[in-house]
Amino acid sequence: MKQLLNFIRKEYYHIIRDVRTLIVLILMPVAQLLIFGYAIRTEVNDAIIGIYDKSRDNISNDITNKMLSSGYFKLQGYVNSDSEIETLFKSGKVKQVIVFEENFGKKFEKEGKASIQLINDASNPNLATILSGYATAIITDYMKDYNSKNNITNTIITSEVKMLFNPLLKSVFMFVPGLIVLILMLVSALMTSISITKEKEMGNMEILLVSPIKPPVIIIGKVIPYVFLSFFNAVVIIVLSYYLFDITIKGSLLFLALETILFITTALSLGVLISTIAKTQQIALMVSLVGLLMPTMLLSGFIYPIENMPFPLQTLSKALPATWFLIILKGIILKGVGIEYLLKETLILFGMTIFCILVSIKKFKIRL
Repeated sequence: MKQLLNFIRKEYYHIIRDVRTLIVLILMPVAQLLIFGYAIRTEVNDAIIGIYDKSRDNISNDITNKMLSSGYFKLQGYVNSDSEIETLFKSGKVKQVIVFEENFGKKFEKEGKASIQLINDASNPNLATILSGYATAIITDYMKDYNSKNNITNTIITSEVKMLFNPLLKSVFMFVPGLIVLILMLVSALMTSISITKEKEMGNMEILLVSPIKPPVIIIGKVIPYVFLSFFNAVVIIVLSYYLFDITIKGSLLFLALETILFITTALSLGVLISTIAKTQQIALMVSLVGLLMPTMLLSGFIYPIENMPFPLQTLSKALPATWFLIILKGIILKGVGIEYLLKETLILFGMTIFCILVSIKKFKIRL
């Protein structure tokens, strides 16, 4: 028993001496609790919508105010034409557009029947279904209140639901772009950080550094194979999704390839940055899993809408390259948009790449 207690004491001291591992072990459960608790929500709040009111009467204004006061919707602005609706959806600025027909109020009051069209961005089918349900429930509630106040029962507001980009609401249309992002992040960032850290841990990096080979050549030589491997994985996923799930790419293949290479470069630069910080493969693995893969799954908009999250987590999601690349993938694959709609996201990824490369070079030189 004395030997066992001494051995346990020794292991205890060994754990608390390794400050980095101790911090990870303590902070990981806290981080997981906060992220899972705040990010995973099935309800939707403050979804960005547009209003196309062709009638502009008291009834349509009352319904609009009722929707905006519900807490489920937040107004992006009023739409003035059908072409503007398409532009808003392709730019990703709105999740839903509510269209009131012409003479909506007159038809509702005199004829007892009027219609509203609910146009949704179904690139996220779960979110589109939830928003349609919210809007329909609010419209039905208004109709019941109106009938009750006026002691009538025969007035009806019909809701026509239209799903853009994914009319059949197939969930695979949401998961394939997210899966591409996740696999590219896994192969590029995680495997690169572990690979370079392994060379440092085994002492091979010091041997390479004293050789005639310059450090930039060493790093480039280490990451280039992962560029081809990551790009090959992306091609395989896209080809299989086409033949297995009938997902066709509506945008330019060349544009998609260039954006994919840009994201791979961003992920690789993150992997190199992690390798300059981590001394061991274990630390590199923990940092990559906690700092990249878990946030990519939960905070990038892959599964759960970013709009549902608290402001701090929304801010954190914007710091993730996966968030911006996911917007790019959905824009190209599902919406068929070009660089004119995705310039902002492209520039952000490019800026992140440059930043990670510059910081990695600086830290790499310091360690030399």
